[in-house]
Amino acid sequence: MQRNYFLLAVTVLVAVACDQNGSDFDATGNFEADEIIISAEASGKIVQLAVEEGTELKEKAVVGLIDTTQLYLRKKQLEYSIRAIEAKQPNAMVQLASITEQIETTQREKKRIENLLKDDAATQKQLDDINAQLDLLKRQYTASQSTLTITKQSLQSETLPMQAQLEQVEDQIVKSQILNPINGTVLTLYTKQNEVVNPGKALYKIADLSTIILRAYISGSQLSQIKLGQQVEVYVDSPMGSIKNIQE
Repeated sequence: MQRNYFLLAVTVLVAVACDQNGSDFDATGNFEADEIIISAEASGKIVQLAVEEGTELKEKAVVGLIDTTQLYLRKKQLEYSIRAIEAKQPNAMVQLASITEQIETTQREKKRIENLLKDDAATQKQLDDINAQLDLLKRQYTASQSTLTITKQSLQSETLPMQAQLEQVEDQIVKSQILNPINGTVLTLYTKQNEVVNPGKALYKIADLSTIILRAYISGSQLSQIKLGQQVEVYVDSPMGSIKNIQE
């Protein structure tokens, strides 16, 4: 958006009540309004533009749309790529469940051997062997858990750049909407529907004409005659070439 001042194309004559020079008027100037040039924030073909010169638009109204087909396809491509990488992640629950089941089975066998050993029906070596087997399974569980975590983190890191690209595309899709920023009247239309635009291309100019400012210019010798709150008479050009009091 670019801000300027809209100059109402009339000659403004200001007569100060305490005019001592006997002239018809004391100052000339223009009515001004704060204007904004609305520019495109995306590139592509304008598929919709509900803007005409003289149209009154509301703040935050969506008044147009730049083609988002390629952005939508790019978004789908990134989403599919992310899903493909995520599908490579091993099922940690399944892999760990297998080792967990072996640990539980070995613990039951250890309990059985301990009971047999009390009755002298088993040897200490059998108990030592089952304890060694149980320790091995527990180490395998810890190692598998660590490996699965590293693998998952590695695959997730592969998707981070794609996630950033996806957010960028989504932002570009949002910016493909032409959003009117203020309540105002369209002064100038710079482009039309079906034209191809790039970011920064001026689309239209708008200004809030409900409040305009009269900016008049006086000479240095008149400064002593001017004070705040002083009443003035304002005249503007009339269609017949004469001047007209704005209060009339």
